[in-house]
Amino acid sequence: MLRHLAGRRIYVESAGVRAGEPDPFAIAVMDEIGIDISDHVPQAIDDLHDLGFDRIVTLAPEAQHKALELAQGYAIDVVYWPTPDPTLATGPRDVILDAYRAVRDRLFSKIKAEFPVQGAGGV
Repeated sequence: MLRHLAGRRIYVESAGVRAGEPDPFAIAVMDEIGIDISDHVPQAIDDLHDLGFDRIVTLAPEAQHKALELAQGYAIDVVYWPTPDPTLATGPRDVILDAYRAVRDRLFSKIKAEFPVQGAGGV
């Protein structure tokens, strides 16, 4: 989302605790707001080659611990934004999509507040 808002004005990478496969629910809810992530392949924090970050934002406790380990010895600010895990949602497709939408909208609001990028669009 930050890459969408900032373009090349801010260096952005996305990584999790583990690499994974593209999530069709995440793809669907991002497509609803005009962001195509269908080609995004989730990578692991350990696979990042460039540690030239000013800030790492984590969304889950396990990621927070991993980022703190990674940032040791570097001047990197690590912040934690506790976020519900939408992959834990169960039920009909609409219920699951609503869980993903809630996370998307919450993160989009936080990103726009934390990284005010001039000319940034939004939800």
